[in-house]
Amino acid sequence: MRALAAAAVACATALAGCSFDPTPRPHIPDGVPPGPGAPTPLIDLDAPLRSADQLAGWAAERSDELSIGTTALEAYGYAAAVLARSRPGCGIGWTTLAGIGSVESRHGTHGGSSVAPEGLVSPPIRGVPLDGTPGVAEIPDTDGGAMDGDIEFDRAMGPMQFIPETWRQWGVDANGDGIADPDSIDDATLTAALYLCERGGDLTTADGWYSALMAYNLSGSYLRLVRDRAAAYSVGVAP
Repeated sequence: MRALAAAAVACATALAGCSFDPTPRPHIPDGVPPGPGAPTPLIDLDAPLRSADQLAGWAAERSDELSIGTTALEAYGYAAAVLARSRPGCGIGWTTLAGIGSVESRHGTHGGSSVAPEGLVSPPIRGVPLDGTPGVAEIPDTDGGAMDGDIEFDRAMGPMQFIPETWRQWGVDANGDGIADPDSIDDATLTAALYLCERGGDLTTADGWYSALMAYNLSGSYLRLVRDRAAAYSVGVAP
């Protein structure tokens, strides 16, 4: 109470004035794994074309408070729902996928890119050349530049930042257009979910979640950043 009163006095006496919202910010829980967040409604996962469109209402209700575009949020929710059916022992939450999407590409908006209603991210997001410079792995070109546009070194691609070799092995079509496209936030998110579940096993356990995230990016600071953002999403707030 003293803190709230002091804040109110500060606002009242400030030369420029200020607004004051007494509503406390929800506590963001510590620990791993981060919470699963708001449950998605039941949808027809096998509906033709972009099945994630069925989550439009669910996503719209949360988009502003989470600072996540509705199309990206639909993709995260849909991928988690698909894995809940196909890999029920995995338990991956849409919050973890959103945490990764936030860190990797700001949910498909890095560098001025945008996400179209059908899920395509444009202009395409490409990472730095993986040329072995300090802090960067060295991965010589594996695709002749066909996917990442670089004929000398590989680059991570799309909103979930897959390298070409990994995409060739894991990439899936999630939106029913017949193409597994790393620049589609639907395809990239479902591919990430499949990869994480395969590498981590049971992501409802700390060991499983750690294993999955470390396989995605072998960095403790990356893991902590994804965890922090996913945990914020789990209680309905932006990081």
